[in-house]
Amino acid sequence: MTLLPKNLQESLERRLHALNKLRPLPHSAVQKLREHFKIEMTYNSNAIEGNSLTLKETFLVINEGITVKGKPLKDHLEAKDHHAALEYLYELVEYKKQQTLSEQLVRTLHQLITRETEEEWAGRYRESNVFIGGADHTPPDAIDVPLQMKKLIDWFQKNQKKLPIVELAALFHHRLVFIHPFLDGNGRTARLAMNLILMKAGYPLVVVLKNDRKKYYRVLSEADKENPKSFVQFVARAVERSLDIYLKTLTPISSKERERFLPLFQIAEKSPYSAKYLNLLIRQGKLEAHKEGRIWFTSQEALKRYQDGRQRKRE
Repeated sequence: MTLLPKNLQESLERRLHALNKLRPLPHSAVQKLREHFKIEMTYNSNAIEGNSLTLKETFLVINEGITVKGKPLKDHLEAKDHHAALEYLYELVEYKKQQTLSEQLVRTLHQLITRETEEEWAGRYRESNVFIGGADHTPPDAIDVPLQMKKLIDWFQKNQKKLPIVELAALFHHRLVFIHPFLDGNGRTARLAMNLILMKAGYPLVVVLKNDRKKYYRVLSEADKENPKSFVQFVARAVERSLDIYLKTLTPISSKERERFLPLFQIAEKSPYSAKYLNLLIRQGKLEAHKEGRIWFTSQEALKRYQDGRQRKRE
């Protein structure tokens, strides 16, 4: 039984189907989207772990080679390493389609994102026990890490065709950070590995936003206590956001199939619901929406789907 609500699963399938109908995607537009997402993910993924560079500074460090005055060298190196890891990720998806997730691949991703900052331990499992500040979970002893990682890959291979891809990717992410196989960079590695699973299935790059950091850690903590449902749904919403951005950019403006996403207050003006109530529906997973910065966006079509579903339940 899937951990995704039926309406959310259908929303993802509908969006992915709409994106697949647009294939082959225009090369120039896709390249611009990829560059946008690579910078956005590099910024957000590093910022979640405490990197001090802003989104604009991350762009300048990567694209212009600029050194930002007053910011640590480590933060600059992390940005460059993470961007290089994303380049490798795209190469894997495009040119090595048969390559599946393995221990070696996870270690390679870790090696890439810590190449300049943790050179001695880049790509190597930890050899000492660790504690995660502010978390109830204590990762397994270092001596158990190799066996736990082998079990994780075995689990992935057994469930690869059993679970919906989004659920599989989210659960792999959680299980990897639960093991905490590396001294540093576990979260960034897990988010990259999760994206590899999703991208091989045709999804665009998925970004966990820095603005959602508290919720991200909260639902991860719930998953640590054997309740992964909220975390899976959190990841699904992030997937939905990326699909919406791709569709918004790639679907011709004149197309009848294109949904127009607007801020909640604009949708509320033409509906029987207040913006506050629409926000509640989103947080309950009942209304399809995505975040741009701190603002939620939804569409009239999404609201109609919610209303139609509610009407069917009444009947």
